[in-house]
Amino acid sequence: MATKGAMTKFFTYSRTMKSDTEYANRMRRLSNQIFGESRRPETNSTIQMAQKFASEPKEQRERWVVYYPAHEETNELMRHLRDYGLYRDEHKDFCDEMDRLRDLRGKNKARRSWVDGKRPVKIVEPRYDGLNNYNSDNQN
Repeated sequence: MATKGAMTKFFTYSRTMKSDTEYANRMRRLSNQIFGESRRPETNSTIQMAQKFASEPKEQRERWVVYYPAHEETNELMRHLRDYGLYRDEHKDFCDEMDRLRDLRGKNKARRSWVDGKRPVKIVEPRYDGLNNYNSDNQN
């Protein structure tokens, strides 16, 4: 007979939770908070906001990261081609000539932080591999 009383208590509790009293609302919110659900009833805007926060950030999506072409990597490759003599960069040639003439006049503007009076070379690490993927180590 003990089970009948337990079932009656459970039925009474569930009926109380379905009601719209202040006590039932507070207990429903507490239960939702304990089990990690949203405490208050959700509207369309709050559901959309929860989905937005649950999704991966745009800045980490591959489509977002590789949207623009690899300008730095392309410039680095063109610099190598220029060093080999296979590419003619007229703007860089002009800048080098102006630096050479400035050095001849004795008016070069070497900064104190430069080593041996030479401008530091920017080192570019490519973000793409052969498959045009910016994060290849996480795929396997």
